[in-house]
Amino acid sequence: MNEGWFRYFVLGWLILAVVVFPLLLRIPAPYGRHTVKGWGPLMNNRLGWFLMELPALVLFTFLALYMKPTIGTTGTIAVCLWIFHYIHRVLIFPFRIRTQGKKIPILIMLFAFFFNLVNGFVNGYWFGWLSPGYAPDWLCDPRFDAGIILFTAGFVTNLYHDRILIRLRRNGNGYKIPYGGLFRFVSCPNFLGEIIEWGGFAIMTWCLPTFSFFLWTLVNLVPRALDHHRWYRRNFEGYPAERKALVPFVL
Repeated sequence: MNEGWFRYFVLGWLILAVVVFPLLLRIPAPYGRHTVKGWGPLMNNRLGWFLMELPALVLFTFLALYMKPTIGTTGTIAVCLWIFHYIHRVLIFPFRIRTQGKKIPILIMLFAFFFNLVNGFVNGYWFGWLSPGYAPDWLCDPRFDAGIILFTAGFVTNLYHDRILIRLRRNGNGYKIPYGGLFRFVSCPNFLGEIIEWGGFAIMTWCLPTFSFFLWTLVNLVPRALDHHRWYRRNFEGYPAERKALVPFVL
């Protein structure tokens, strides 16, 4: 695929994100606490998580191995950060979550698999085959510096609050109200961390493919956070009224 066709493909991917967003605001994705009947056969939740995230690691890494020397240090750092994130997401996180007995619809797993397949292709093909590279002084550009700080802060935020949620379910007693860290202000600080992380990645790399991933992160996680927030309020009478869904004091 040449650069012209690739650009059209990415623009189409961006348009699809805009189309899907209002649908996700209306229809909660039926897995986890929002699981409902009617979405077909189910599979083990942990295996589902592993399979759905796998393409973003395997396909991206395969394509990025063909990186041109001109991609420079910035491109190499970006590729390493992506692989680092998805090693955690594919090979560590699914085996940390405590979801004994929980199932996920195979259809939802396949939707997520497809998303990660396209996302891994778009970004891996860009960095490995099409990117014109970054000048050496890009490492001193404010966009790179701000982006890598945001990426790191977002990753740590996501990891820390995921750990709080995992520890809440240590004894397998169902869902509880989480406390600690940014849970003081919002219901889903783990999602906020991931949004900040990929926003930082888009800033530090400053290209259309990574922006497309950031937009899709918003499209997937903003509705999910709103659904979680409403679920907490419905199911816990004493849920803290001052908490927002995703952004402290705002949303």
